[in-house]
Amino acid sequence: MTSRLSSRAAALDAANPLRHCRERFLLPEGTTYLDGNSLGALPAAVPEAMRDAVTRQWGSGLIGSWFAEDAAWWGLPERLGDRVGRLLGAGPGQTVVGDSTSVQIFNTLTAAARLRPDRELLLTDAGHFPTDVYLADSVGEMLGLEVRRVSPKSLGDALERDGARTAVVAFPAVDFATGERWDVPALTKTAHDAGALVVWDLCHAAGALELELDAWNVDFAVGCTYKYLSGGPGAPAFVYAARRHHATMRQPLTGWTGHAEPFAMRGTYEGAEGIGRARIGTPTVLSMLALEAAIGAFDGVDMGELRAQSLSLTGFFIECCDGLLDGLGFELVTPREPERRGSQVTLRHPDAVTLVPAAAERGVVGDKREPDLLRYGFNALYNTHADALRAVETLVDLVKR
Repeated sequence: MTSRLSSRAAALDAANPLRHCRERFLLPEGTTYLDGNSLGALPAAVPEAMRDAVTRQWGSGLIGSWFAEDAAWWGLPERLGDRVGRLLGAGPGQTVVGDSTSVQIFNTLTAAARLRPDRELLLTDAGHFPTDVYLADSVGEMLGLEVRRVSPKSLGDALERDGARTAVVAFPAVDFATGERWDVPALTKTAHDAGALVVWDLCHAAGALELELDAWNVDFAVGCTYKYLSGGPGAPAFVYAARRHHATMRQPLTGWTGHAEPFAMRGTYEGAEGIGRARIGTPTVLSMLALEAAIGAFDGVDMGELRAQSLSLTGFFIECCDGLLDGLGFELVTPREPERRGSQVTLRHPDAVTLVPAAAERGVVGDKREPDLLRYGFNALYNTHADALRAVETLVDLVKR
């Protein structure tokens, strides 16, 4: 079995049209890194970009680099936003980068709810990432909304009962724990048919899936850039707002850089035209420059091709699990159907909390979620089918020992 799987891995990797992209990352020798769904690997272009940012742009350019042609720090949020937007299926001028994911979720949820002032219900995923749930509760308390937890599978039933009361639906495109992919266009239409708006969390989707936010008529989306986009630890988040909402969206955090005339230093807030009003605080320049270099790893990459390779990797990983883990106490949590998977496979095992760190000591880095989940995130730009086989073989050896 192992010999057959090894031969298949080699053949699949040889046929991978994106195999050259692995050279765009600095991966530690001997390490199989399958935790890109938490923190992406270091892109090769980032170290030099950071040296230039510190020594030339900051060191020599000083404050002039905010507007100098060879630095242009001030325009980073929109400039980066458009580059991220291309990976999301978003036209120019609808995505901006800046501040943390938590800040952007809070701001965007509130802005969406304010667009439906006559409705008092906010629906959020029962299995959402904790921060999303906490922030939904906070927004509900601030605006006097009832916050109800429902599964995406149950959205139709929930809206059939309370569609006329629902202001906002807040769901993840991919479940962070199970790796299950939700049907963004179908759920968006279901919410719109009830008159509600939708805020999508793309943290586990951006850079991993083929997304078409404009074509799917999405209202708002927020996501981090340090997972599949490999922007680095603490990299700033992005927010997408469909152009049709720009003139009327009102955020609770109205920072000076989102003002129509930020340098006029006026005493009252007037939002900038377009997506610029989604800016909040002063750009985190060094983090943004690292992200700008990191996104170059996607240059020339067709997102449909990337998605196909992601499905090949996760599908082969499941095949290896079926062939090698039988009888060892593992259970597949992630859906087998390709269209229902993100770029992550989750397994359940009673010893997950010890297996994951033990595998890392052997050079296979994955992730765990207590009490019993093992998560393996596959980035099609740098992971291989051989990585998938090595991860499963390591689990077999650890359990048998």
